[in-house]
Amino acid sequence: MKSGKKKASSCESCGNYVYEEESDCYICEVNLDEDEMVRFLSDSMYQCPYYQSGDEYRIVRKQI
Repeated sequence: MKSGKKKASSCESCGNYVYEEESDCYICEVNLDEDEMVRFLSDSMYQCPYYQSGDEYRIVRKQI
């Protein structure tokens, strides 16, 4: 894990944010506990510890 300040993340670019056909909307696949959910809903600059880059080409760029 890198030390220092984390970048603010956006749910729309997270790999855990997926489209669910049954409900016809996007959802987060991570189950936040009650404390994490309160922090997420109350803090506009919340930095999710479960954020995963949705950039599937990131690994390929490292191989070059």
